[in-house]
Amino acid sequence: MNRGKLLGFALGPLGSAAVGFATLPMLAWFFSAEDIGRIAMLQVATNFAVILFTFGLDQSYAREYHESADKPALLKAAALPGLLILGLLLVAMLVIARGSLSQALFAADDGALSAIAAVSILASFVSRFLSVILRMEEKGLAFSMSQVLPKLLFLALVVVYALAVPGRTFSMLLAAYTVSIVAVMFAYAWNTRHAWVPALAARVDRRRLRTLVGFGFPLIFGGVASWALMAMDRVFLRQLSTLTELGVFSVAASIAAAAGIVSSIFSTVWAPTVYRWAAEGDAQAKIDAVTDHLLAAVVLIFVATGLLSWVLALVLPPTYGRVQYLVAASLAPPLLYALSECAAVGISLARRSMYSMLASFLAAAANVIGNYLLVPRLGAGGAAISTAVSFLLFLVARTEFSCRVWRIVPRARLYLATTTVTTLAVAVVLFGEHHRGWFLWLWAGLGLLSLAWFRPSLSLAVRACAKAMQNLRSHAAGAPAELRGNGMQ
Repeated sequence: MNRGKLLGFALGPLGSAAVGFATLPMLAWFFSAEDIGRIAMLQVATNFAVILFTFGLDQSYAREYHESADKPALLKAAALPGLLILGLLLVAMLVIARGSLSQALFAADDGALSAIAAVSILASFVSRFLSVILRMEEKGLAFSMSQVLPKLLFLALVVVYALAVPGRTFSMLLAAYTVSIVAVMFAYAWNTRHAWVPALAARVDRRRLRTLVGFGFPLIFGGVASWALMAMDRVFLRQLSTLTELGVFSVAASIAAAAGIVSSIFSTVWAPTVYRWAAEGDAQAKIDAVTDHLLAAVVLIFVATGLLSWVLALVLPPTYGRVQYLVAASLAPPLLYALSECAAVGISLARRSMYSMLASFLAAAANVIGNYLLVPRLGAGGAAISTAVSFLLFLVARTEFSCRVWRIVPRARLYLATTTVTTLAVAVVLFGEHHRGWFLWLWAGLGLLSLAWFRPSLSLAVRACAKAMQNLRSHAAGAPAELRGNGMQ
């Protein structure tokens, strides 16, 4: 993937992060922590539905894309089973027990809220497959715009609520959220119409479907385990703590997700790129180099977050004062997951997806135990600690399994660096409120060590930025001459 395409994919996470930073303080000031916690539960349910009902076929589609001559038929075979089953299940729930979905998610027996939640879940499922098309076609700009524009719409609706609506309710927040999700689906649908319109008339090859299921079926269990790994914190906070604690944790996780744009960019471009490298027979050295560079980015993001987290107290309401001590630990899910995708890519290349499932189950079990023990005592802090440690275990397990089924990779520095930043982030959750000054010094010291340790990666980043700036200056300087030339013609 060339720099232009990479930049196109990067615009989506960067733009989403910028819009998220503008949206999150407004949500925190104008909606209660309980309402934000309810939206977090909808996100948990949506992620579960997408992971479960894709049946792993979205990943099968990505794996077989470059080797398939009939891509519309491949898309239909991958998307149709889950779409039919999920759609029928949601309709049945709304007909048989109209308020059950809203009761489970929002603690409110309301048929209208259930219907809105169902629309959001189904739209997210469709968007999943449509987004994979853009990723595999390496259409970064279309992918990014499809991400950013709906978030701008959500921000606009929140601004309208803040300025023009005196009595803001959860149903209004849910409606705005669902409108943005549906807008994502329509944006993806427009940008991929060349792919899914022919797929409507394509014939499903049963032999092809068996191949897809053979690769994707183990990923169902691994996907559910991954969901448990990522969502148990919110589930346990909902059951063993309060909606307020859930809201505080959700704000910290949302900020961390915005800070983890490196993870979003990397996860978007990694699968199509590494599979193409493997098809070309030139993968191993490139994977090792990318792992080193990504590790440098992850460690420096942890350090920067640890040094600047105090700023959050200036922009968030007092209710969210503890967020500044949770946000570094909340970086673990997006950043350590991205590292595992890179360091453990051998599992996918060797088509041994069962090992990904096993790693997810081990880490999910640790997360369940950790949340069960810590959430009743520490609330949002306990959830943050448990999830951070579980994702570190997930990274180690996936990497070790990859070494077993593919090849041995250098990993001593990987484990040392990630264990160090995770341990420091957990210590901040436990002791940061009373020893904030000491932790600022520790983060600063770790940052100085990282600058020396990751000097090759930093030098490469500086050269890349300098070259990009030079190219921009060259284009800017050349524009008037080109215009004059066009005018003379």
